[in-house]
Amino acid sequence: MKYNEIKELTTAELAERLASEKASYTNLKLTHSLSPLENPLQIRAARKTIARLSTELSTRSTEE
Repeated sequence: MKYNEIKELTTAELAERLASEKASYTNLKLTHSLSPLENPLQIRAARKTIARLSTELSTRSTEE
């Protein structure tokens, strides 16, 4: 998810998306520990998306 796409989301949508991305990340890690993923770079991408979402949420809470 690109940063420009994240900026267009509302704060409620950001929080919802962050929760779903964290669940997806946990699922990816669990799946990878049981059997190797075909593309393990998905884990890195998910982690970066979570960081982008968290950064935008904290930025918005600081501005308010």
